[in-house]
Amino acid sequence: METRLARELGTSQAPVREALRDLQNMRLVESEPFRGARVRGVDDTQLLAVFPVRAALEELAARAAAKRPDRDLGPLERELEGMRRAAARRDWRTQVAHDLAFHRATVELADNEPLLQSWLSLRLEVSTAFATYWTYWEQDELVAFHTPIYEAIAAGDVARAGAEARKHVRRTERVVRRRTKGRERKGAR
Repeated sequence: METRLARELGTSQAPVREALRDLQNMRLVESEPFRGARVRGVDDTQLLAVFPVRAALEELAARAAAKRPDRDLGPLERELEGMRRAAARRDWRTQVAHDLAFHRATVELADNEPLLQSWLSLRLEVSTAFATYWTYWEQDELVAFHTPIYEAIAAGDVARAGAEARKHVRRTERVVRRRTKGRERKGAR
C-alpha cells in the first residue's frame, strides 16, 4: 500500500509511512501487519462511550469560559451566526462545521491547554456523531440548542454555563441511545 501511494503521490515511501502513522495516532486509520491500513470505522457503542467524557469536558470548559473576565465572545458569536446562515440556506455540511467550531471555540475560550488537548482527542467521535446524527433535528433547532450555552457564558453565569453545556451533550447522547436501541430491536426480530 505504501509503495502504491508513494508512486501515486510522486514521493518516497518514508513520508507516506509517516503520514499513515500520524493518521493511526489520530485514530483515523487502523493498521495490521501484512494487511495494510484502512479507515477506522466508528459504531454507536464507541460513540456512546465518548459522551460522558465529552459532557464533563464541555461542562468544565463552559464554566471556565464564563469565569474569565476577559472572555472574547467573538468566536462563539461568529459560529452561532454561521449556523443561522447555514440553516437559512438548508446547508447541513456548513452548519455542522460551524457547530463543531462553536464547541471548539468554547473549549478554547476556557484557556486551559490540557482541557483543549483532551477535548481534541475525542474529535473523531464527536464529528462522526454530528455528521451521522444531524438528521434527527431541524436545522433551526440545532442553532437554538447552542444559544443557552452562549448566553450563560456571556452573562458570566458559571453554574448555568456548565449545566447548559452538559445538557447539550446529553441531548445528543440520548439521540444516539435511541438510535442504538432501535437497531437492537430490529436485529432481534
